[in-house]
Amino acid sequence: MSAIRIGGIEKFSIVDFPNRMSAVVFMQGCPWRCPFCHNTQLQDVNAETNIVWHKFVDFLKQRKGILDAVVFSGGEPLVQAGLVDAVREVKALGYEIGLHTGGYLPQRFAEVLPLVDWVGFDIKAPFEAERYKELTGGAADLDKVLESLRLLTDSGKRFECRTTCDPRFLSVEDIYKMGDSLKNMGVKEYYLQKYRKVPSDLVSDEAQALALVEDEKLLAYLGQIFEVFDVRK
Repeated sequence: MSAIRIGGIEKFSIVDFPNRMSAVVFMQGCPWRCPFCHNTQLQDVNAETNIVWHKFVDFLKQRKGILDAVVFSGGEPLVQAGLVDAVREVKALGYEIGLHTGGYLPQRFAEVLPLVDWVGFDIKAPFEAERYKELTGGAADLDKVLESLRLLTDSGKRFECRTTCDPRFLSVEDIYKMGDSLKNMGVKEYYLQKYRKVPSDLVSDEAQALALVEDEKLLAYLGQIFEVFDVRK
């Protein structure tokens, strides 16, 4: 199989795949530069790493019957050409497959989606090209993101959409827009994630972060339009 580069591994998680005990593979590489990112060490796909894929596979063979799933996270997993082969190898061991993505590359997403059991899809901003570029350091192609999201909503796979609510870039009005857009695309499960301050943020405070995820009217509205909605703090 094609080699993949791994920046980190979590051997046991109960939060990265709903209702499953999973191992998480943090794949190296991300073309986006989201200002709220806490995994900046994963951005460079060529960064040094001492994690060897076949050793992780050996670990999974020993955990059969203990772990339920393996989640491919990042970074952005769709960056790496070896993703599909890696997922296929893990699935052959009997594990369910989770994928965390922002929809960066729809062609690769279309390849891997039939092998995936659940997807966590990150929504960065209202679906406006310049806003999406702003929230990804100028790197995102909104048309590709929307194509990936349409592939997902048409697939019948289990998935959620979620947004990190950075008060430096998003407002309550923005989140209303995002909720309406996602509802109109057929999304049924949506989560707001409280922003955790990054070291480079010298302007926002805890009250501003909480204001985006504690607005009662907003939360009531999102609770009405989605079958499943919650806030993660």
